[in-house]
Amino acid sequence: MKILYFAWLRTSIGKSTETLSPPTEVKTVGNLLDWLPTLGDNYASALEKRDLLRVAVNQEYAELEQLIKADDEIALFPPVTGG
Repeated sequence: MKILYFAWLRTSIGKSTETLSPPTEVKTVGNLLDWLPTLGDNYASALEKRDLLRVAVNQEYAELEQLIKADDEIALFPPVTGG
């Protein structure tokens, strides 16, 4: 699974992208957001305010209940504002 991090998430986690193999019990976006903080303090800190995050699965906005697969691309980013 390819994970992309944008804006302050990229800065806090220390990378813009990585390929991960979550455990089999990680089946939804919400499960992924529960699991990622277990990877280290930088992940836990970056993801502690989940209500501020937006998620896209294969370039489509996703809800926490959306199912995910091993070959998906998951993007995590803060809300986008225009101006």
